[in-house]
Amino acid sequence: MTYPFDAELAPCVPMLPILDLRDPAAAREVGRAIAAQLPQPDLTGLTVLDRTVPGPPGAPAVPVRIYTPQPAAAPAPAVLHLHGGGFVLGDLALEHADAAAFATGIGAVVIAVDYRLAPEEPFPAALEDCYAVLCWLAGNTDELGVDPTRLGLYGRSSGGGIAAGLTLLTRDRGGPPLAMQYLDVPVLDDQLDSVSMRAYVDTPIWNRPSAELGWAYYLGDDVKPGDPSVSPYAAPARAEDLAGLPPAFISSCQFDPVRDEGMHYAQRLAQAGVPTEAHLYPATFHGSALVTEAAVSRRMQQDAVAAFRRML
Repeated sequence: MTYPFDAELAPCVPMLPILDLRDPAAAREVGRAIAAQLPQPDLTGLTVLDRTVPGPPGAPAVPVRIYTPQPAAAPAPAVLHLHGGGFVLGDLALEHADAAAFATGIGAVVIAVDYRLAPEEPFPAALEDCYAVLCWLAGNTDELGVDPTRLGLYGRSSGGGIAAGLTLLTRDRGGPPLAMQYLDVPVLDDQLDSVSMRAYVDTPIWNRPSAELGWAYYLGDDVKPGDPSVSPYAAPARAEDLAGLPPAFISSCQFDPVRDEGMHYAQRLAQAGVPTEAHLYPATFHGSALVTEAAVSRRMQQDAVAAFRRML
C-alpha cells in the first residue's frame, strides 16, 4: 500500500531497516547494527553510569544506565526510560541518544532499563524487571539526588506497553508513587482488532505481522494473543479500572497499527478521571520520531521534553 507520508519523512522510508521478528536472534543483530550506526549523543553536562540493580526475587540483576545532569538540580526529577523493540529486541545502546536528550532537556536523572526480552523470557519478566528498578530508584533517591515525589515513566512502543502495565502494577501493589507516564506510540492490546491494526499490514518499522509475532513471543507458550485470560498487566488495554493512575501523555502516529489502541487508551484514562493529554501526529509512521531530519520528528521530541517539564 502507498501512504501519504510527510514530505520530509517519505524519502527516509526506503532506507529504514526491515525487522523480521520470525528470527529473534537475527532481528537483534539488526538492532545492534542500527545502534552502532547512530550518531553518538552529545554528553556534555551529563555523567553516564552503567551498573546493575537488584532484580525481582529469584531473577538476575537488571542492567541500567543512569544519566545525571551536571550540575544537578537538588533534588532532581527522575524518569525511568523503557526502550522499544517489539518485546523481542532493544537494549541500552539503541535508545542511548534519546535517553541522553531527555536528561539534558528535562534536567532529570534518567534511568534506562535493560529488561529481559521475549521469547526467552516472556511476560512477566520484563515488567517485573522494570518494577524492581522502580522500587530501587524510589529507595535510593538520596544517593541519586532525586526528588521522590517527581518520579516519571517513559516508554516507547513495546516499552510504552510495559510502562502502562507498570503503572497498573504499581497502583495495585501500593508501590512507589508516580508523578506521570509518557506512553510513546504504545503497544497496548493483544487482541489486534482495531481499525488501524487491521489496515496497516505493511507500514514501516511496525505492522500487523510484526505485532502478531511480538505478542505471541511476549505472552509465551501458555497464553495466546486474544485469549480472555491475558493479563491486563501484559496488555493494559484489557484493564477494566484505570482510576488512580498517574497523569498521562500519549503520542500516536497516523499510519501506525497501534494508533487506535493508543488513542482509545487515552480516552479511557480521561474518562477514569486521569489527567491525560494525547497527540496524534499526521502523516507519520511508528518510530517517526527517530528520523531527526524531519521537522515533524523534531516537534515530537520537543513536545516530549515540554510534557516532562510540565508534568514533572
